Amino acid sequence: MVRVDGNGGGEALIRARGLDKSYKRGGEEIHVLQGLNLDVDAGEFIAFMGPSGSGKTTILNLLGGLDVPSAGTVSVAGDEITAMSRRKLTTWRARHVGFVFQAYNLIPVLSAYRNVELPLLLTPLSAAERKKHVEGALRIVGLQDRMRHFPRQLSGGQEQRVAIARAIVADPTFLLCDEPTGDLDRRSADEILDLLSLLVSERAKTILMVTHDPRAAERASALLHLDKGVLVEAERERQAKRGLEVTA
Repeated sequence: MVRVDGNGGGEALIRARGLDKSYKRGGEEIHVLQGLNLDVDAGEFIAFMGPSGSGKTTILNLLGGLDVPSAGTVSVAGDEITAMSRRKLTTWRARHVGFVFQAYNLIPVLSAYRNVELPLLLTPLSAAERKKHVEGALRIVGLQDRMRHFPRQLSGGQEQRVAIARAIVADPTFLLCDEPTGDLDRRSADEILDLLSLLVSERAKTILMVTHDPRAAERASALLHLDKGVLVEAERERQAKRGLEVTA
């Protein structure tokens, strides 16, 4: 389940409390997030929607330890990442977070295999162990026969599959996806969404996704809107919770 009222139980995998984020632009202070609360249970597929510049990517950056809040805390599996040193946070992020970006962020001079292997170079795994992990990740995304291909030899959808394989190769605790279908045609986008849904249903992954695409948001188990720096549950989530309360 997902909650934004700050009343979630202790079983939540991801917990944010009182998150504020502001930037200074010239002499003006820009408030992006204000007192944001969020609880996400393991195995959820959450979609964030909202207008451009509303802070959706900022939320992902804070939850993934890429940025620090101006105020508030973020905890994952009981670890408060906002209290970690930069070095410890880097180690934590490599172990627990898989990132998927709109632009794929593949290295052009590396094969699909080498791109997927990159996160494992930060681990103590042997070359043989890395090979097993990489081939397994590429098999999950259906590209085991393209592992020696370079990004320029792949379609956009295949490049994003390689990026997803890279994100899951170290078996992270959760995935953060920032507009993962934004550069894809409808068919390729649907294939990527099928893959993300499979990772949740068959691999028990937890996914938080930013999207502008209503069809992508429909795939999520919960939809949240960012409105003036505050998370608001979509109407479908409120209706579902009211249904659960009536049943109980």
